[in-house]
Amino acid sequence: MKHKTLNAFLSGHRAALAKGPIAIILAEDVTELESTVHHHIGLGFPTLLVLGAAAMTLSDDIVGDAPVQLHRIDFDLHRPAATTRALNPLIEAMPAKVWAYYCYNAEYLFFPFCETRSIGELLSFHTEERRFSMLSYVIDLYAGDLGQHPSGVDRDGALFDKSGYYALARLDPAKHNHPKDRQLDFFGGLRWRFEEHIPPGRRRIDRIGLFRAKPGLELRDDHTFNDEEYNTYSCPWHHNLTCAIASFRVAKALKFNPGSTFDIERFTWTNSARFEWSSQQLMDLGLMEPGQWF
Repeated sequence: MKHKTLNAFLSGHRAALAKGPIAIILAEDVTELESTVHHHIGLGFPTLLVLGAAAMTLSDDIVGDAPVQLHRIDFDLHRPAATTRALNPLIEAMPAKVWAYYCYNAEYLFFPFCETRSIGELLSFHTEERRFSMLSYVIDLYAGDLGQHPSGVDRDGALFDKSGYYALARLDPAKHNHPKDRQLDFFGGLRWRFEEHIPPGRRRIDRIGLFRAKPGLELRDDHTFNDEEYNTYSCPWHHNLTCAIASFRVAKALKFNPGSTFDIERFTWTNSARFEWSSQQLMDLGLMEPGQWF
């Protein structure tokens, strides 16, 4: 179903937000948009919202026979603070306790055992552990041959960095820069190796990709929430589940931006590895945590 504006969707189809989990895909362009939609349908999301001008290019039959509600919403994702302008009205409209997820086109959610378990099963367990959000690491994917794939995107031959990730304490300016409880800033991938082309505020790879709506909850520009507990990686008692978002977004941006594209001849390095599109590969490398879920 197509909607001319976000307000039109919220005015006439708010019932679509009544039950989760809801996947929100921000379509900045058409690159791998259809594969992104299909991937998240396959994870078991019953409702998908695709926002952006590119959303309107999706065919009417993209869902096929899947029992999924798909809403395509025209939205300008190229204006300042577009992500929060898109997400926060949706969060405000969601009933309390509804789970939601957000990503961009050419991004793919992975969670432990996602090949055999659904997103609903994952979030049921996470809710039982009294968690209201889930930390995700955005793992940069990239093409191995930029001559053949000048956009930096090659889904069939995707590579990623198998090492080079690290975390720093997240300091709280309101408390004399004392480290925040159970919060870290994570770095790595293309954002780390080509940091001279990435603004400092965009170099982190952590994102609270999955969250549970509640009154007053707001997403901030740095992909954190205004409730600090939502930004933690685990509860105080033991390790919790985390997930990963495999993403071509940075590779695509680095090759699209004229300020970086001519400086980058290749993305590959010693620690590049073939991405197997497997949750086990990500767990083996410590890029997501199964917690107590076996």
